Amino acid sequence: MYNFDEIIDRRNTNAMSTDGFRGYIFGDNDGSMTFPYKDEEFIRMWVADMDFATPQVIIDGIKERLDSKIFGYTRILSDSYYKAFVYWCIRRYGWSFERKHLVMSNGIIPALFEFVEYICKPDEKVIFLTPSYAYFKYAADYNHREAICSDLINEKGRYLIDFDDFERKAADEKTTLFILCNPHNPTGRVWTEEELRRLGDICVKNDLWIISDEIHCDLLRRDQKHIPLAKVFPKYDKLITCMAPSKTFNTAGLMLSNVIIPDEKLREIWLSRHYNFDNPLSVAGAQAAYEKGEPWLEELRIYLDDNFTFTKDYLAENLPNAIFEISEATYLAWINVSAYLDKNENLPMFFAYKAGVLLEGGNMFVQNSDCYIRLNLACPRSVLAEGLKRICDAINAKEEETSESETNVKMEV
Repeated sequence: MYNFDEIIDRRNTNAMSTDGFRGYIFGDNDGSMTFPYKDEEFIRMWVADMDFATPQVIIDGIKERLDSKIFGYTRILSDSYYKAFVYWCIRRYGWSFERKHLVMSNGIIPALFEFVEYICKPDEKVIFLTPSYAYFKYAADYNHREAICSDLINEKGRYLIDFDDFERKAADEKTTLFILCNPHNPTGRVWTEEELRRLGDICVKNDLWIISDEIHCDLLRRDQKHIPLAKVFPKYDKLITCMAPSKTFNTAGLMLSNVIIPDEKLREIWLSRHYNFDNPLSVAGAQAAYEKGEPWLEELRIYLDDNFTFTKDYLAENLPNAIFEISEATYLAWINVSAYLDKNENLPMFFAYKAGVLLEGGNMFVQNSDCYIRLNLACPRSVLAEGLKRICDAINAKEEETSESETNVKMEV
C-alpha cells in the first residue's frame, strides 16, 4: 500500500506549484501583489504535477545511478531503456515501435517548438482541437506559423470532435501539421478507436503531419483503455508519438520524454539539430519507473478515481448548477461554472482572492473554454476537500452578494 494521503511540504524547493505561482499565473514576477492569504495558506490546484511522493522504485533507481559517481555527457546508448519502455507499451497498449525510431527530448513542449519549425514552412499552418493546452498554440506562435482552431462540441460536459469543421480546415493546402492531445487536456476525453480513425483518415487524405501528444496516456479511469494513434495507423510515417514518464510518475522536473519518429528524414533533422544529451539521473529514474512502477500506478489510479467521485458528489451538493463530468483520463477536473460567474471574470484572480485557491481558468486554454476552471485533483483527499469547500463557499458568497444587491436596487426603484 502507498500513502497518497501524506502531506508533503514543497515550499522552498523551487517548485512551480508553491514558489512559482505568482509569476506564472498572475505575472507578478517581483512578488509585489498582495492577497488576503499568505503564500503558504493557498490550496494549490493549478499546475499539472502531483502532490504525491514520487514512487520509491524511482528514487532507488536514481540512488543506484548516483553510486556510479560520475555524471558526464550521457545518451541512451544501450538497449535496456528501450526494452523497458517498449515492453511497457506492449503490456499497457498492445503497441510497439522500432528501436531506431525512439529519440529523447527534455520535454514534450520543447519537442513541439522544434517540430513546428522543422515541419512547417513560414506560410503554413498548425491545427489543433480547442479547448487546448495553450502550448500547442505557443509552439505555432513562437515559430510565426498560423494557429488554426477546431472547436470541440460540448454536450453537457462531454466533448465530441466536430469532424466536418476539422475536415474543412485540414483541407486547406496551407495546413500541414495537426497536433493531437490523446487523451485530451483539459477535457479529459479518451478518444475512441473510431474517433482516432476518423481523425487520422482526414489527416492521411490531406497529407498532414501529425504529432500525437500522449503524455496523459497512463492516467486513465480504471474502465478506460488508451489507444495510441500510431497503433491505428502503423504505416503512416508522418505520425510522431510523444510520451513521457513525467505525468504518470510525478517526475516532471527530471525533464525526460520519449519521442517516436518513424520518418527517417525528419528523424535525421531532429538528431542533427537537437541538443541530444540526456540527464543520467533522469534516464535511471525513467527506466526504473517502466520496469518497476506499475503497482504504484495501479494504486494511484484507484485513489484518483475516488478523488473524482468525491469531487462529483461535493459539487452536486454544494454547487448544483456547475456542470462537471468525471474525466475519462488525466487527474484534471474540467468544470463549467458559467451558472455562477461571468465570462469576463478573471477566474484565477477571483479564486485566489476570495477562496485562497490557486487554479487555472478557461482563458488559459486558447478558446471554447469561457467560464471553465481546471482543477488538479492529484492531491491528498484532505487537501481536495478543503479546496472544494473554499471554491464553493466563495461562489455561493458571491451569489448571495449579487442577490442582496439586486434586492436593494429593486427597493430603491
